[in-house]
Amino acid sequence: MKFLVDNAISHYVAEELTKLGHDAIHVRDIGIQHAKDEVIFTAAFESNRTIITADTDFSFLLSVWKEKKPSVITFRKGAESNPFEQVNLLKLNLNKDVLEAIEIGSIIIIEPHRIRIRALPLN
Repeated sequence: MKFLVDNAISHYVAEELTKLGHDAIHVRDIGIQHAKDEVIFTAAFESNRTIITADTDFSFLLSVWKEKKPSVITFRKGAESNPFEQVNLLKLNLNKDVLEAIEIGSIIIIEPHRIRIRALPLN
């Protein structure tokens, strides 16, 4: 699975996902760490990567987007600031159902005690 880790998330998350066998890069790896969300969104779309973020602005971008990609994983409600917890939550939740949801195009909200999946496009 290919991931683009947003600047709101530690580079550690990308490193750990890579160790798990995923193709994960951080926005700073490609020089867009200070870019607007739209630039990050477009970079993920063009490279077929799933965005991992704690920034809810990507949900707004998806609400007006007519495509099924890029998928977005958003950490919420206590999971948005601890990179060690984020890695653990990804390890627990990157199962067959979530990976299939990413493949078809979805927004995945990960909270410490629940996960929500919504297919794209949102409208």
